[in-house]
Amino acid sequence: MSSTTVGARRRHVPLLAVAAACLALGMTGCGQSSSAEPSPSTSADAPAGVLGIRDPWVKAADTGMTAAFGTLVNDGESDVTITTAATDVSPMELHEMTMKDGKMVMQAKQGGIVVKAHGSTTLEPGGDHLMLMDLKRPVKAGDELTFTLTFADGKTQTFQAVAKPFTGAQESYAPGHGEPMPGLSATPGMSMSPAS
Repeated sequence: MSSTTVGARRRHVPLLAVAAACLALGMTGCGQSSSAEPSPSTSADAPAGVLGIRDPWVKAADTGMTAAFGTLVNDGESDVTITTAATDVSPMELHEMTMKDGKMVMQAKQGGIVVKAHGSTTLEPGGDHLMLMDLKRPVKAGDELTFTLTFADGKTQTFQAVAKPFTGAQESYAPGHGEPMPGLSATPGMSMSPAS
């Protein structure tokens, strides 16, 4: 065999080895890349809520009415308006507290509950809240209730809230409702939280 032929073979072997290594690395890199990052269809299917809901809770009650509370967080670029809320435990209304004839009273919140873009709204005793109007069954401490919010654009979002015991004064409904709401404070500006 001539020295020219041996030299040619030596040059081809390293070139083939380098090409094979590059091909293997390229395939491994592609495989890792696709498994590390979700495909567009995977991320499109992932459920994304309209709002973040922090510390949701419901006042435990045996009969009548009760309410759900928590902090609604809007990380989006547009204001979000909740127009209705629903649960299988009772009919619901969106409520607010307002002064009437020198008294703090509850009434339906006209126009819904608005959560500003890049902002938050706290649902709390003595403020805006989700009102359960006529319980079909007792809501005991530790029960987990499911709620569905409907927004002005027709989107919906479901969340769970745990029932907790809560004691306080009495709030009255605006004319037309007439019944006091047991267990919520009538004192404006009072900071309250459920018993743990």
